[in-house]
Amino acid sequence: MEHIVFLTGRLALPSLERVLAGLQPPPFTWEAREIGVQVAALMTADLIRRRVAPPVQADRIIVPGRCRGDLAALSQHYGLPVERGPEELKDLPQFFKRAAQPAMLNEHAVTIFAEIVDAPRLTVEAIVDRARLFVAEGADVIDLGCLPDTPFGHLAEAVQALKALGLKVSVDSMDSGELLRGGRAGADYLLSLTPDTLWLADEVAATPVLIGRTPDDEASLHKAVEALLRRGRPFLADAILDPIPFGFTASIVRYQRLRELFPELAIMMGVGNLTELTEADTSGINALLFGICAELGVSAVLTTQVSPHARRAVREADWARRIMHAAQRQQVLPKGLSSQLATVHARHPFPDTPEEITETAAQVRDPNFRVQVSAQGLHVYNRDGLRLGQGAFELWPRLGLEHDAGHAFYMGVELAHAEIAWRLGKRYVQDQPLDWGCADPRAAQDLAAWCAPGTTRSAAAGPAPAAEKKLADE
Repeated sequence: MEHIVFLTGRLALPSLERVLAGLQPPPFTWEAREIGVQVAALMTADLIRRRVAPPVQADRIIVPGRCRGDLAALSQHYGLPVERGPEELKDLPQFFKRAAQPAMLNEHAVTIFAEIVDAPRLTVEAIVDRARLFVAEGADVIDLGCLPDTPFGHLAEAVQALKALGLKVSVDSMDSGELLRGGRAGADYLLSLTPDTLWLADEVAATPVLIGRTPDDEASLHKAVEALLRRGRPFLADAILDPIPFGFTASIVRYQRLRELFPELAIMMGVGNLTELTEADTSGINALLFGICAELGVSAVLTTQVSPHARRAVREADWARRIMHAAQRQQVLPKGLSSQLATVHARHPFPDTPEEITETAAQVRDPNFRVQVSAQGLHVYNRDGLRLGQGAFELWPRLGLEHDAGHAFYMGVELAHAEIAWRLGKRYVQDQPLDWGCADPRAAQDLAAWCAPGTTRSAAAGPAPAAEKKLADE
């Protein structure tokens, strides 16, 4: 059986031992080794090299997730793998579960069409700028949305400008003339052809997307599908997703019938009628719709991001297609694969119990404030004791920082972060920004470099307290 040595600090040692002892059945033997630093998050590769003498009798070493420094060089030094664990030690069980069943989120089976809904009103330059934004967020095809009774004289120019950038383009119109001009300009797809406009498929090389004469006219859609199947022509078919409460459930059933009738058919689903027309967080809506797409084998999705509440729709669609593809392929629930779509809440928001926080607080001997969050509220502690409250304003008078402006600013911001996390049910980590998933991606940290002060600390007036510097020097 594999033997792993876990390196940690004095304050975290009891919690680490409890977590490791609770792994059932134990997938490895282990040793939790405290290396003479109080705070595990301040551990660095250089400090480990100084404090842990080789040889280490183990198959690998796992260090805290925020450990800074070159772990490859450390692995070479000890002659065995040295790896970062999760940022929170309570996440170790999930960390090992994911390692045993890795989710390949770089794969997907759905093409994302991102629609520029007001393309006729934009200049070619503005269309190109919008397209670049959509592509950066995960779009595969830029859809030029035409508007009724609105001239689009620069349609061909817009198509050609996007094609010159190497992008795939679709033209979305109910006007046959616009579809014909778009196709002749080099568009890759035409949205949408009915049984009455199938002749357009013979005029241009663009791949058509078929719809019925009306959304609930399944017979006409099936007739168009059969006509193009006979011609051997590539195409997609869209049963049209209706908004709530105007036939949403019935439209899902239409997609299911379309799949049953044509098992190999390439299907498109337009999700904007749900994301745009439902006043709810779109990350969850996208998760559900892409789960349906995974079950039905949908090949392409048309999305928009027009309403302010749907301004991350393309990015969410990109994550949703990857997560649901992994769940479908591995035949597992879409849990534990990624937290990117959990933008408001966290699956495990409060890893530490009030009792565990109290135990840790009793070991602190310096004046620096630590902030943790449990289901009971905000815990703030230093050598002078532990304070518990449920809001920043409730705790502030008990900190005694009236004459320390820099520290007061720092603690004000941190307590505000902690209160937001507690009220929403999000994970809070002192000196770290809150994790909003794909709604506000965090920049990747360079863990090979020394950790700069946190955003609130660096913005505060004055240097960090002497005791805090001492912790960093350990």
